[in-house]
Parts: sequence; structure tokens; C-alpha cells
Amino acid sequence: MLARIKKTLSALHNDEQGADMVEYILIVAAVGLPLLAVIIWFWQDISRAVDEWWGQIRGSSGSASGTLDPGDL
Repeated sequence: MLARIKKTLSALHNDEQGADMVEYILIVAAVGLPLLAVIIWFWQDISRAVDEWWGQIRGSSGSASGTLDPGDL
């Protein structure tokens, strides 16, 4: 019984199959968490800018050309 447990623990210790997935998760977290922090930190500014941008789009719907001036963005 003890030999079987030792063999199982040894196989578990030597198994590196999950190491790649852990690395991918760490990379995603290293990119995603700072991005999330920036979005939370500047939420008010981002919201205000999007509201202004959306207002310009809605206001330009009556224009003859139907295109936005790049300077408006």
C-alpha cells in the first residue's frame, strides 16, 4: 500500500503536463490585471470621452456626407 502511494506521488511530482497551462494563465494575468486596473482607475474619464464621442456621432447623423471628420474623434 505504501509503495503504491509513493509511486503515485512520484508520478504526480514528475508530471509537467499542467505547467504550460499555468504559464499561459500567468501571462494572461500579467497583461489583463494592469489593463483592468487602468480601466478602473480612469473609468470616469473613459466614460466621459465615450459619451462625447457618441454625442458627436448622433449629432452628425443629419449631415449630407454621412462621414465623420477625423478631427472630431
